[in-house]
Amino acid sequence: MIANALIVTIAILLALAFWLMGQLKFLIPYRSILIHQYGAVILAWFAILFVNIFAAVYVIQRKFFLKDTGRKLSHLDMQVVSGQAPVRPPSYDEEQH
Repeated sequence: MIANALIVTIAILLALAFWLMGQLKFLIPYRSILIHQYGAVILAWFAILFVNIFAAVYVIQRKFFLKDTGRKLSHLDMQVVSGQAPVRPPSYDEEQH
């Protein structure tokens, strides 16, 4: 789930970066000055934005894609314990070998 959130976050930030490059063409002559004087601030802002978008995507994924996971897993556990599941419960004899 972390990998999926990371991919979505990178895609969002790349889309944002390409959109900003199109909108801020008038700053091209001042690129060296902006990077020299404000490069650290821009990088820190970008890192904070990355963490915030990553956290938001992660929370959204947990909210919508892991719905009812606990109930599904408890149902599977009850099937395994009762012996009705196609998967055999582990026996202690097999673990000792």
